[in-house]
This record gives sequence, structure tokens and C-alpha cells, in this order.
Amino acid sequence: MPIADRESRQIVVIGAGPAGAIAAALLKRRGHDVLIIERQTFPRFSIGESLLSHCLDFVEEAGMLDAVHAAGFQVKNGAAFACGEQYSAFDFSETFSNGKPTTFQVQRADFDQLLADEAVRQGVDVRFQETLIAADFTAEQPVLDVQREDGSQYRLQADFVLDASGYGRVLPRLLDLEAPSNFPLRQAVFTHVEDRIDDPGFDREKILVSVHPTMRDVWFWSIPFSNGRCSVGVVASAERFKDKPTDLDACLRAFIDETPSLQRVLQNAVWDTPARTIGGYAANVKTLHGQGFALLGNAAEFLDPVFSSGVTIAMRSASMAAAVLHRQLQGEAVDWENEFAVPLKKGVDTFRAYVEGWYDGSFQDVIFYPGSSDDIRRMICSILAGYAWDERNPFVAEPSRRLRMLAEICGGASR
Repeated sequence: MPIADRESRQIVVIGAGPAGAIAAALLKRRGHDVLIIERQTFPRFSIGESLLSHCLDFVEEAGMLDAVHAAGFQVKNGAAFACGEQYSAFDFSETFSNGKPTTFQVQRADFDQLLADEAVRQGVDVRFQETLIAADFTAEQPVLDVQREDGSQYRLQADFVLDASGYGRVLPRLLDLEAPSNFPLRQAVFTHVEDRIDDPGFDREKILVSVHPTMRDVWFWSIPFSNGRCSVGVVASAERFKDKPTDLDACLRAFIDETPSLQRVLQNAVWDTPARTIGGYAANVKTLHGQGFALLGNAAEFLDPVFSSGVTIAMRSASMAAAVLHRQLQGEAVDWENEFAVPLKKGVDTFRAYVEGWYDGSFQDVIFYPGSSDDIRRMICSILAGYAWDERNPFVAEPSRRLRMLAEICGGASR
């Protein structure tokens, strides 16, 4: 059926989450016409609630930092790790990269709404409940077919399209760009609770990552919010769920009951929200860019939630893409592969090395090793704070080799 409604815009962004809102605001601030198409209605639930310090660098760049500070989110000053009686805490004020010393732990429904509202305040056009149903990048300019909530459709012609659709992975699906991830299939089961935590050893200004006492590849997140609530989740491979209840709430509670240190922290919690699950979330693509488009954040690749790197990668990719696209639209010759894809992947690969090290136990040995020097802890803390692109840091410049060497020194200390 021919589409009668047609429209031309300079830049179309798919998705109004953090990557989309940041990219759109940055481009609008540089004087460009930007339209965001968002399938859902905001506010909407999402995980990825523990922001890294590096995130705020991009929030600040987009002119949104004052609004985020004023929103009353839970201040986060670092990350804590627990395994049995072992405990190790990292403070973001003590990083090799000297980045922002604090960040926030946020309920994403509120945080994402705030960023989208700030983009609108800066002049970005955002359309909710609209779905991209077809895309043609064979012509000189991209052509997108969009369906409104009422079922009517219209056609958009753009100079460039940024896909910030997150797990929706719109362009990878429509353009057959999806590629298998080399990460094993894992599943997360999670909920929000009224936490009522009175454990004097629990620091509300840190995410707590707890390791199962007998299965080192099973871990939990506890992310306290400023309103007395807490996000709690478990991550494990499919085989670890085989002997657990099929009911998600009972499943999560069963894992926690096997982990005394976390069970103590949550012993007074009110379990008032049905648990949810997400599985097989690791993803990859054949390319991060093409004629007339680029992929941002989770639309391109998602590793694992263990170090809360997803939103950081999303915002970093938004900032980088906006800078390259601005120059392209100004008439400059740009190289998307070497100015966007290659440098972005360097940081992603740094995170990848430490995620892999977490699951094979080597990075856990490093984290729980009691004899690490202050300098090494500062270098590791930089990565935990999100500064995975700072190649002055030896553990960023050579992540796999440095981690392997350090793990050999620390090996067995956490066992």
C-alpha cells in the first residue's frame, strides 16, 4: 500500500533512551535538525540502573548535568564486591583517570524520562509510540517507513540515521546486520524491593556485587535507590537454573538463600514487585556503520551487566557518533571506521577482557586480593568507573595481558 504522508528531516534517531537522548541533544546543540522516533511510551521500566562515573561526562557534554543533579537520585561513589566473608570496595574518587568522583544509581524509568525531557527542552523533536517498520539505505538518502500508534504510516527521508534502539536492535534486524556473540548464554532474574537494609556494613552509595559462595560464575547485583528501594538481580548460565523453581520470584529467592552474605543484607526486605527475566542478551553486529547510518550502544553490541558498562558504552558511542556526524554534515570528509568504530571498540574490548576475566575467576582473584598496591587499585578502579578508553592506563592499553599477569600473582587468594 503506498504511503501518502512524507516528511524530510536532517537526522533521525531511533530510540529515546540514554544513547538517543544524548546523541540528539549534542547534534541539536550543534545546530542540526533532529527527530527521535521511540516505539514505547515513557516512563518505562529498564535495567542498567547503576551508572558509572564516565556517564556523567556525556550528560554534562549534552547540557543535562544540572537537571540530573537536581533530580534526587542516589549518589554512587564506587563499587563493592563480596564473596563469603571477603569484601573489597573501590572508591571512584581514587581512579588513575581522575574522572568524576561520584555518579548516581537511578530508576531508569525516571532517569530516561529526564534525559528525553531535557532533549525536548533543547529543541529536539521526540515522537513516542511510533515504530520503524522498514528502512531503505540503497538510495542517496535513507528512507524510513514509520507506523504511528493508530496504525497509520508515513515515510521519512533523512540525511542520516542513528540507531539507539537498545535491545530492540532495529536496524540490525531490518538490515540483516546481526552477528552471533561469543559470550555464553546467560540469564538474569531481577526485581525491585523495599529493602529496609539495616546492615551497618552496607554502603548505599555503592553497588554491591555478590558472588555465590560455591559457584563463582553466579553473581548478584544490589543497587540501592534514594527512595528506600533497591534493585536486586542474579545472573547465571542456563544450567545453573535447572534445579531452581520455575517461578521467577522463588527462583531469585532460592539463589539468595544460598548466599548468606547477601541474605543477611536483604533479610528485612519487602518483596513487593514480581520478578522479571532477560536472557540471551549478549549481542554483536557485522558492522557499526554503513551508508547513511551508525549504530549506538546496545543496538550494536551488549556484553554483560556485571560491570554496568552498557549505559557507558551507549553514551560514549552517542558522543563519538555525534561529533563525526556533525563534521560530515558540515561537508568534511570523515572516516566512520577509524574515527568511530575502531576507537569505540577499543573500550568495548577492554570491558570484554574484564568480563571474561570475571567469569573465569581471574578478575575475581584480582578484586579480592588483599595485597594489591594502591597504584594498581587506582588503575582497576578507573575501569570500574567506566574509563575504559583511557589508554594511559596500562590495564586499558593491554587489558588481557595485564590482567593475566596480575591474576597469576593474585591467583588463589579469593578461593
